[in-house]
Amino acid sequence: MRFQAVLFDLDGVLCSTDQYHYQAWKQIADSINTEFTERDNDRLRGISRMESLEILLEKCPYTLEPREKEQLAEEKNRIYRKLLYGLTTQSAADGVLELLKELKSKNIMTAVASSSKNAPFILERIGLRDAFDVVVDGTMIVKSKPDPEVFLTAARKLGADPGECLVIEDAVAGIEAARAGGFFCAAIGEAASCGKADYVLESLWDAIILMKQEGRYENEEL
Repeated sequence: MRFQAVLFDLDGVLCSTDQYHYQAWKQIADSINTEFTERDNDRLRGISRMESLEILLEKCPYTLEPREKEQLAEEKNRIYRKLLYGLTTQSAADGVLELLKELKSKNIMTAVASSSKNAPFILERIGLRDAFDVVVDGTMIVKSKPDPEVFLTAARKLGADPGECLVIEDAVAGIEAARAGGFFCAAIGEAASCGKADYVLESLWDAIILMKQEGRYENEEL
């Protein structure tokens, strides 16, 4: 049986905003005299802003009150959103438009499933705001990855069975979330070496190749 839908993570899959995240968190870390490296930034992939802040604060030399944490998280988002204006349609991942067009031609549904509350804004900046059947972002969920809530919400909105959906992720937390939700998952980028995904992609277009190889691309009668 073919896949009913393909669910895409946003950051690191449809576009890359890692450097923007890093720059924003680095400014926050510097403001509280806390070390923050690009390796630390890698630990924040796929998780919520407040969870990311807690990881950053592991190296903080003093304890912050809850309100202070909220203010830092809000400031990080302000800095990050300002940096996001640097995104353009050229920032979309190579081949994503061709892939979406091909999936649509086969009536395979598509969704963005991201823990980021900025997902709609990012999609607008890169010219993909209306390219998906469903967009689920951090404002629609309570639990972030590795909890499967974001993927289950997207599947429910699509009316698709998780076992007949393919998730494409670049974060280990996202791969773990997909597996926990009963989805097939394909790793790309940083997650490709984690050994937890059903498939490994070198490019987004490889998703078409693997679906054809698995007999999950076209209806049996076609």
